[in-house]
Amino acid sequence: TDFDDEGRQKVIDYVVEKYGKQQVAQIITYGTMAAKMSIKDVSRVLDLPLDQANALAKLVPDKPGISLKRVLTAPLTGAGSLSEKENLASEDIENAKKLREHLAAEHTPEGAVLKEAMILEGSVRGTGIHAAGIIIAPKDLTEIIPVCTSKETELLITQYEGSIIEDAGVIKMDFLGLKTLTIIRDALILIEQNHGVKISIDDIPLDDKKTYELYQKGETNGTFQFESAGMQKYLRDLKPDKFDDLIAMNALYRPGPLEYIPDFISRKHGRQAVTYDLPDMEEYLKDTFGICVYQEQIMLLSQKLAGFSKGDADVLRKAMGKKQIAVLNKMKGQFIEGGTSRNHPAKILEKVWTDWEAFASYAFNKSHSTCYAFVAYQTAYLKAHYPSEYMAATLTHSQSNIEKITFFLEECKRMGLHVKGPDVNESLINFSVNKKGDIRYGMGAVKGVGEAAMEVMIEERRKNGNFLDIFDFMRRINLRTVNKRVMESLVYAGAFDGFGLPRSVFFAEIDKDVSFIERLLKYGSAFQEDKIMSVNSLFGDLSDSVSIPEPVAPKTTDWGLIYRLQKEKDVVGIYLSGHPLDDFRYEWENFASPLSNIENFKGRKVNVAGFVLKAEHRISQKGTGWGRFTIQDYTGSLEITMFSENYTRFKSFFEEGTSIYVEGEYKQRYNSDEMEFRVQNVRLLETIGEEKTASITLRIPVEKVSADLIDRIEKLCLAHKGKHVLKMELIDYNNKEKMAFTSQARKVNVGNELIAALEGLGLECGVN
Repeated sequence: TDFDDEGRQKVIDYVVEKYGKQQVAQIITYGTMAAKMSIKDVSRVLDLPLDQANALAKLVPDKPGISLKRVLTAPLTGAGSLSEKENLASEDIENAKKLREHLAAEHTPEGAVLKEAMILEGSVRGTGIHAAGIIIAPKDLTEIIPVCTSKETELLITQYEGSIIEDAGVIKMDFLGLKTLTIIRDALILIEQNHGVKISIDDIPLDDKKTYELYQKGETNGTFQFESAGMQKYLRDLKPDKFDDLIAMNALYRPGPLEYIPDFISRKHGRQAVTYDLPDMEEYLKDTFGICVYQEQIMLLSQKLAGFSKGDADVLRKAMGKKQIAVLNKMKGQFIEGGTSRNHPAKILEKVWTDWEAFASYAFNKSHSTCYAFVAYQTAYLKAHYPSEYMAATLTHSQSNIEKITFFLEECKRMGLHVKGPDVNESLINFSVNKKGDIRYGMGAVKGVGEAAMEVMIEERRKNGNFLDIFDFMRRINLRTVNKRVMESLVYAGAFDGFGLPRSVFFAEIDKDVSFIERLLKYGSAFQEDKIMSVNSLFGDLSDSVSIPEPVAPKTTDWGLIYRLQKEKDVVGIYLSGHPLDDFRYEWENFASPLSNIENFKGRKVNVAGFVLKAEHRISQKGTGWGRFTIQDYTGSLEITMFSENYTRFKSFFEEGTSIYVEGEYKQRYNSDEMEFRVQNVRLLETIGEEKTASITLRIPVEKVSADLIDRIEKLCLAHKGKHVLKMELIDYNNKEKMAFTSQARKVNVGNELIAALEGLGLECGVN
């Protein structure tokens, strides 16, 4: 059973309270030495150098479940061999031969390691605790099974593993924590706060048009179960319009049944005929267009076609799922015999059985798929109707994962949602939504602020309203929790930006070695002390007595983009108010490959662009210079190492904060399986757009042409004069016709600003 993350512990507490601590336990797990691990562990004990140990372990095929003993002793070819039974590639067979050569040389360190590793393989290496399993016993556990304790949990732990525990006479429950349920709960709270609408999530309509449109467009990022790129592609093809489609896709999108998805889509849209091996199969396969999708269908069909009892049908389901050959062979005869006695042709029954055997080991049960599809539908419903609240809840529960936060922020941008940084007047501890529908970053994401300081700010704001300016903030806030370090973190995160002061002001010196932040803290402290004294005075009048002058903010220039963003990243983990490449987005999008795709260019030339995140300039023992650098773009980062002549030629480009364009090859490192990027040329990114752009083509739908549009295009061209050729295509999409022409009078300077302005007019731009 799945519970929301925070509710799971309540269920466990309830079970302990109901049955008693002596009758509830967690389940032990035993970690054993697999092939590669046994080689590495033995190597460590026998002092085989790490690089040699790793090289030896790499020779073991990457095949789950394959044993070292089998790799070293089984036949390489022929019946029951590694190439036949394990279906190993020729490269793996060659590696197995190398391992055997090492084993044969027993006098070598490698041979000794392999000999001992083969003996130790499968031994218990350590114990752990099953993530979800809870045992409930009818009486004191110590009367039934051996138990132990651990510092990791207050509950007892079984000494039997989960696979055999139920045979001992206890019940095994799986209490799973599902983050999605917590996200739904938090989204509903935000919706009620912002819209005054209390949604009963289990009662939402299952025929909601807006929700199915979201699925049909494949816009499922951030929803449950349906967010992978492959699933999104199939959803766009399938165009689901009923809940049954979602149940089926959830069951089909798994290894094995995946191959049936194109047929399922074609049959739904009438491009492929729906056929049945036997007419009697239509009753249970009609909803899935003649394709067997669920375990329940196999169970029902075995009863209808061959007269299986319900019990036999369940045995068949288990046997197929677990590939119990002996049971299947016995039941096959029963199926053929029962089917032929009902006048079904034996040949077709054989085909049906063969299909089931191939499919059933992957088949999903419909009840499970329905539950998960329902939770998925709930997330899609909330995303479709309350996008800001749903994405705020999703972001809150990804705060510890910077990659996910970045991914969901990109999704918010695609959806047209504004995500604003932390703000002392709007932020809560978690992500929230303001009155304008903008998502506001949570204070809980800012390093160095602390929970106590956050709660103080939120509580003061709740009691006495928003802070009017930085001086009002200092007068009202509890300075025992908001100290210099907290103030610095808030400035770096942009939490005071709403007060209209540049961030650099807070760190500017007023007097020698005294920053504006320190002066503000002194001002706040003096004001609050004076206020306390006036309250305690018999004759004091608060309005007259508290007259501490506000410090004057020093005049200073603001930080540069790179420095500001780097400080943001230090305290929040990501770039919030922009990205170091924002000034060169046009160049990056049109002339470079994203760093996240670098693996697709193995052994090939590739051009990348990014800003220098880290720069290490070193001197070797021979006195020659070399460097190790990290460049980063919108999608990821890449480490580059340069030596000798290359380093001398290009080292001046590699300074932190510089945006560069790098041409090179992604190749295998010498004498290693690892890949490396070899630099061939480096240029400043700002020069690339001018150099590589020849022309820009505007694609204008004929129905959009008007005097106003032409006038606006003319003004944009005049404002962005340059040397790039301006081409246009007038397109009639209805009649599938177009007319192309080149402007003789206008040449433009193509860049981010011009493209954004033209796209803002609803035009499509192509750069050549």
